[in-house]
Amino acid sequence: MTADVTSSERLGPLGYGAASVGNLYREVSDEDAFAALDTAWESGIRYFDTAPHYGLGLSERRLGAFLAAKPRDEFVVSTKVGRVLDPNPDFAGGRDLEHGFDVPDETVRRFDPSEDGVRRSIDDSLERLGLDRIDVAFLHDPDSYDLDRGLREGLPALARLRDEGVVGAVGIGTNSADAAARAVAEGDLDLVMIAGRYTLLEQPALAELLPLCERRGVGVVAAAVYNSGLLSTATPGASGRYNYGTVPPEVLAHAMRLAEVCREAGVDLPIAAMQYPLRHPAVRSVVVGSARPAEIVENAARAHAAVPDALWARLRDEGLIP
Repeated sequence: MTADVTSSERLGPLGYGAASVGNLYREVSDEDAFAALDTAWESGIRYFDTAPHYGLGLSERRLGAFLAAKPRDEFVVSTKVGRVLDPNPDFAGGRDLEHGFDVPDETVRRFDPSEDGVRRSIDDSLERLGLDRIDVAFLHDPDSYDLDRGLREGLPALARLRDEGVVGAVGIGTNSADAAARAVAEGDLDLVMIAGRYTLLEQPALAELLPLCERRGVGVVAAAVYNSGLLSTATPGASGRYNYGTVPPEVLAHAMRLAEVCREAGVDLPIAAMQYPLRHPAVRSVVVGSARPAEIVENAARAHAAVPDALWARLRDEGLIP
């Protein structure tokens, strides 16, 4: 195990999710991407998460260019394997909007959790990032393709790279608590990144994943703690996003009730949403992304804001959290 690089002290309570600087949902200029990353650094963030998937490599390239001027031992970078990028034989000036990224679709993603695929992915990421090592490598969304193959081939391949010192720590990054639990049970993992499944709004990861991580000494990074933005404002609205789509009425009602209880306790909903996952002993860090400097500053403040214990007690008493 590589406890150091995955410890709460190294990761910090808040990490930066770099999908936004890969042009997630909208085009971001190089200057604006650099400003966002610089704001994250100046706000005290030292953990940066990226992936080849994010903007077909754009996120990794921009993050690497920014970190080139920073002392290597002062930051932690995680990236992901499982999708390799191949030249697009049908490229005709199109954009990758089908996958949510406003970038030219000059390359295509191909699921490849094999030993060769994982090693190629890491080599490509090292080149794009301009780094001499990857601190954390996650197997990315294998449940979206072939979970059995991903766990059978991808996790052992990552473990061998860790044993060789090519990467510092390994894990899985997924939206599925069940898939993550299987990975922890069947693999030799250091860290799990779970997106949207352990939040103030919903906690399916509590059933099996988090207790299993505690027993096996596997750390957890909670991502998408705002549930695609639904919990990112003090007053949730029907026009917001939930799990990358529209908000079902019953989910909106639940979010509005959470906001009401938080408001009565003098706490903004996004502050509670940011800090709730960090209360679990298995959770080492929360990752949130934005390309807007003002939002990054706000998120950093939320991670350190005072929250009275009475709020958590009230939310439990109301049956809004376990």
